[in-house]
Amino acid sequence: MFKGRTVALMVVVAMLLSSILTLTLTGQWTFAGSNAVGSGIFADAFGGNKSGIKKIETAMDLVEKNYVEDVDRNKLVDGAIDGLLNALGDPFTSYMAPETAQQFSEQIEGSFTGIGAEVSMEDGKVVVVSPIKGSPAEQAGIKPKDILLSVNGESFEGLGLNEAVAKIRGPKGTKAKVKVKRPGTANELEFSIVRDDIALETVYSSMKQGNIGVIEVTEFSMNTADRFAQELASLEKQGMKALVIDVRNNPGGVLQVVEKMAEQFVPKGKAIVQIEDKNKNRKKMNSAQGKGKNYPVIIITNKGSASASEILAGALKESAGAKSLGETTYGKGTVQSSFSKEMGDGSLVKITIAKWLTPDGDWIHKKGIEPDIPVSQPDYFSVAPINKEKTYKFDMLGEDIKSAQTMLSGIGYDPGRKDGYFDKKTEAALEKFQAAKGLKADGVLDAKTAEALESSLIDQIRDPKNDNQMNQAIQEAQKEITSMASNE
Repeated sequence: MFKGRTVALMVVVAMLLSSILTLTLTGQWTFAGSNAVGSGIFADAFGGNKSGIKKIETAMDLVEKNYVEDVDRNKLVDGAIDGLLNALGDPFTSYMAPETAQQFSEQIEGSFTGIGAEVSMEDGKVVVVSPIKGSPAEQAGIKPKDILLSVNGESFEGLGLNEAVAKIRGPKGTKAKVKVKRPGTANELEFSIVRDDIALETVYSSMKQGNIGVIEVTEFSMNTADRFAQELASLEKQGMKALVIDVRNNPGGVLQVVEKMAEQFVPKGKAIVQIEDKNKNRKKMNSAQGKGKNYPVIIITNKGSASASEILAGALKESAGAKSLGETTYGKGTVQSSFSKEMGDGSLVKITIAKWLTPDGDWIHKKGIEPDIPVSQPDYFSVAPINKEKTYKFDMLGEDIKSAQTMLSGIGYDPGRKDGYFDKKTEAALEKFQAAKGLKADGVLDAKTAEALESSLIDQIRDPKNDNQMNQAIQEAQKEITSMASNE
């Protein structure tokens, strides 16, 4: 929920749009050549004749001549393209106006602005794929699969993805109050997130006890493979005996980047990924130079691990003998390519051009990759925040009370239950917590108490000893080291 990369509550932000989680291809997988828009994409879309294009032009002319107010023709063109792509029913195919396209390109390069959550459009809803690690969205409690409903009172209903993104963007330092519907939670949630801009660092490494190296990869941007190679070489020079790769809440990135990273572990000639085009032709992307590693490798995933993260997990499991641990991944098995030169005005069309499959030929779309070793985090890691506008006390019932009970239990004040009923034991636990924090110990859950609970929970989640998945991965790595030693 509130897990951050550092203890400092930095106000950092990432662009909220369906972007780097998609895999961008160039070269042999570009779509339909480099024809101009009028004779390429649109002509193909309307059966190779001009009747479809004429129909659109007629509709635009009718609107311009007859609509009750003045019309911005550029806005109509953007809407027409957006509607065409939305008609495909593919959340990962989209149109970006020039400003949004520029931000997309910046994010691929490793810098961005926004609130810190990757999203897609699914069934007309803006759905979070994953919050960016360390971002305000993650720190506030945004989770994968959350449905974003509105920002600052402006509903996303009926809007396209880019329109919703535009409403969330705003001046640096301003607040975005985002309303969310979380699957399995009855009430809507509201998060207050401060906008800012940062440069993205995507690779973090550390050496744990027993010479077990850990590399966390937050996204697959253009410089990620080189940074990963640098950190891996540094750990190996320090005498690393096993490696844990952490791609939790990593929404994906550039295909060539993840291939380059996987090649360091996949022996030469073995498959990293398979790509299947619209004609069902498959091509195996094999490791060209890899020699494999002589130490155990474990990869940690969760439901926010998408796309390129899943390619890495599949390649390591099926072609490099690594183990996976954690939770089933997001399940995005398609490949996108972006087209900007063809548009001619700085805008960009991102189109799904292929499927990707694991080395063994499994298409994981909407299924995800199941871990070899399932490990969940404590329930308080995903608890919903408490509504600060309401007050709760003895003999009341509600989802916010359930959240408070989960928080109290997580930080060591056992309420005896987590079902949302405010009984005497819950009241007593709350009084103890309030007294410890210097608050009025009346057993009433008000705004100040709720804020103190959430702040204490942040500290609890950020304590490495409570990260079940990482701790289990390190234990598993130690077992592998011991097993290898005994077989020598």
